[in-house]
Amino acid sequence: MKTFALTRASDSGQAIATAAKATTAQQGAEIRFIGGGTTLIDLMKLNVEQPETLIDINRLPLDKIEALPDGGLTIGAVVRNSDLAYHPLVQKNYAVLSEAILSGASAQLRNMATTAGNLLQRTRCMYFRATEMPCNKREPGSGCAAITGVNRSLAILGTSEHCVATNPSDMCVAMAALEATIHVRGTKGERSIPIADFHVLPGNTPQRETVLEPGDLVTHALRDAKPQSQNGFKIELAKRCLVHALKLATQTV
Repeated sequence: MKTFALTRASDSGQAIATAAKATTAQQGAEIRFIGGGTTLIDLMKLNVEQPETLIDINRLPLDKIEALPDGGLTIGAVVRNSDLAYHPLVQKNYAVLSEAILSGASAQLRNMATTAGNLLQRTRCMYFRATEMPCNKREPGSGCAAITGVNRSLAILGTSEHCVATNPSDMCVAMAALEATIHVRGTKGERSIPIADFHVLPGNTPQRETVLEPGDLVTHALRDAKPQSQNGFKIELAKRCLVHALKLATQTV
């Protein structure tokens, strides 16, 4: 791990202004927000991520789960995964989301991991994490060792000739089924992004995983319609690899 500076943001504006100085919000960003750090710190130890500055956002008022008048729910960016999974409203009205979160990782990780961090979770592809191997996601133009390598746990849909890596988040699958909206605040103001548009396919730029730009701060996720998950269900199409499903499908009706 390389030396880095750590700052603690006292307000969102300060955090956004500092992060906006980075040249990218994608792979290789010089400045990163940090909440639980359960993915980022691992990648820094492997030198896959080498930010010069980390901005601790845990003191920002983004840790609430609140019911909406229409029966929906707003989930703050730094709400811990355990708190979200065990929240009474989530268990009652969005059981598929609770189940998805509890099926992944370990209790210790869920106690630290945040909603925004889970949304931005990085791939578990072994080639991405092994800096001695070529990986277009980690180092654009270097090649994709996974295509002809050990790829049983990687994507079968949405791939490109440059990358076959997957997002490992069980929570994201459930949020996609629930048609959640991701709210982001940046240098150009606030915007709402349907989760279906939040992540991007690898295409010719596998190093770009989301639509986020430098300075963009995920503030909360929103489910703004009537709960659907009373009749929701989650199917693991293959056995789990450690704590991550090899193939996962979620349906709400």
